Amino acid sequence: MTSGGTLRVVATPIGNLQDISLRALDALRTADLIACEDTRRTTILLTAHGITTPATSYHAYSGPGKARRLVEEVRGGKRVALVSDAGLPGISDPGTALVQAVIEAGLPVEVIPGPSASLMALVLSGLPTDRFTFEGFLPIKPGPRRRRLEALRAGGRTAVVYESPHRLRKTLDDIEAVYGDVGMACCRELTKQFEETRREPVSRLRTHFAAHAPRGEFVLVLPPIRQGHDGQ
Repeated sequence: MTSGGTLRVVATPIGNLQDISLRALDALRTADLIACEDTRRTTILLTAHGITTPATSYHAYSGPGKARRLVEEVRGGKRVALVSDAGLPGISDPGTALVQAVIEAGLPVEVIPGPSASLMALVLSGLPTDRFTFEGFLPIKPGPRRRRLEALRAGGRTAVVYESPHRLRKTLDDIEAVYGDVGMACCRELTKQFEETRREPVSRLRTHFAAHAPRGEFVLVLPPIRQGHDGQ
């Protein structure tokens, strides 16, 4: 355990508030300041565990000035805990920029691991886990999105993709166009009350979500397509 000024990157639950480690709770309690992607969401977690550490916002729109101020807090001997809305900061999350800034300043960074939606979905999918690619969110525009899917297909590995509910249907259309009608996994609301994992061909997923409006946050797991196979 590092003492003195340190940036502690703390993984937090992706849904169920009980999915937090004793080490993460200790880091949040003993921090001088918690930098949060959304202070309102983090306050729910802190209140549930009786933590009263001061919090400040740090998100994608904070700008480099806020990162510099947090670096100076660490340089001054403060223990700053960095949390995201859910999961491990830095994974599809603006925390990466702060971690880089602290490292470039020659100051210590400590990571406290915990829940991960991408790894949970990968295991739930039942697809090969020995080699996989984490893509995060696909591009919003159709052309770049299809090109990214084509690159994932050519990679020959299981692929893990995040998607929002309002883009899910279009993304499933593109997956079928690029991968064919392959079997895949569609996970939503992981660790939450309405957690659901559907393992079925893309065409059945498209039919299901044409009849049922997508709700919640989704993780899609696509199968590896070996060279010489069309995935049908």
